[in-house]
Amino acid sequence: MYPEPVRHVSAERAVEVHQPTPLAPAVMAPAPVVPVQPGTVPSVASIVLPDGRVVTGYAINSAQPEPLAAKPPVSRAAVNVALGGVGFLAVCGGLLLLTTFITALTALITQLITLAAVIFGGWIAVQVFRPHGHQGGTTVNIRKAIFKRNHFNG
Repeated sequence: MYPEPVRHVSAERAVEVHQPTPLAPAVMAPAPVVPVQPGTVPSVASIVLPDGRVVTGYAINSAQPEPLAAKPPVSRAAVNVALGGVGFLAVCGGLLLLTTFITALTALITQLITLAAVIFGGWIAVQVFRPHGHQGGTTVNIRKAIFKRNHFNG
């Protein structure tokens, strides 16, 4: 019922090792030697893998931008003078607005006083210059009314 066990070839089998065959270099004119600055030679890094192999190669450095030219520091005195000037302008603007407000308020009060004087003066003028003849109301002399009543009813 069970399948027959499969026999595996033993691990002692011969291992074939292939050596790379170097190629003959192509005949070319030798490249001119370009001097390389010592700061631009990349560093070589070696890493040991867990199985013991060593891998060697060039480290890849990230490209860094050119450093910007350093700005000259601003002196504290210059900052203080600038802030003082801004504060002075703010105070002057506030005082200008305050004086404008006070002037407008004074003009308003003066106009209200003048308006009240004109109205009150007009009322007084009407009272003074009104004719005194018939005053529009009924004036009753109580003594005469009583006398007339007694005279007509008595």
